[in-house]
Amino acid sequence: MDKRGILIVVSGFSGSGKGTLMKKLLEDYDNYALSISATTRSPRPGEEEGREYFFKTTEEFEKMIAKDELIEYARYVNNYYGTPRAYVEKQLVDGKDVVLEIEIQGALKVKEKFPDTMLLFVTPPTAAELKNRLVGRGTETMDVIEERMNRAKEEAEGMEEYDYLIINDDLEDCVREMHSIIQGEHRRSFRSQAFIEQMKQELKGE
Repeated sequence: MDKRGILIVVSGFSGSGKGTLMKKLLEDYDNYALSISATTRSPRPGEEEGREYFFKTTEEFEKMIAKDELIEYARYVNNYYGTPRAYVEKQLVDGKDVVLEIEIQGALKVKEKFPDTMLLFVTPPTAAELKNRLVGRGTETMDVIEERMNRAKEEAEGMEEYDYLIINDDLEDCVREMHSIIQGEHRRSFRSQAFIEQMKQELKGE
């Protein structure tokens, strides 16, 4: 069977628990690699090159854009953030399933560029639960929470574009479900073209 990894893009509402989910997935199973972004912002205390981010100057980053060396990129508050193609490609060739956490617009751009990408959307079981989780964080004002809920309404319009929906109710169950979906995805026939061709050739030689 083909040993190449799968590029998995995970999106979800703010408060859906996607960050916790991916952290647990990487802890429980060893075949995953989290994509590391490049950024032009300065390293924060404790951050390391190649661990949290690949730190670039604006000039270096713009050269990467010009050379099409990024899978996707965006600009937030005067800094660039993007996904370096070479790093992801190396992980995939090494047989790792690469997990990339980005918002909906970026996810659809990646799928357009790389049709083999698998899109996963993480959501709580209900809208009320989403609001409870945002309030429960205790880190944001009610104004910000309302803003996030309004953004969730917009994001919900893109849910159908995703290959799989993950309802994050119980963390342990959710991680197991996510892992089994990804393993099942490896069995899709279009991901095993080399094996199919080999089988056809062997049968012709019989």
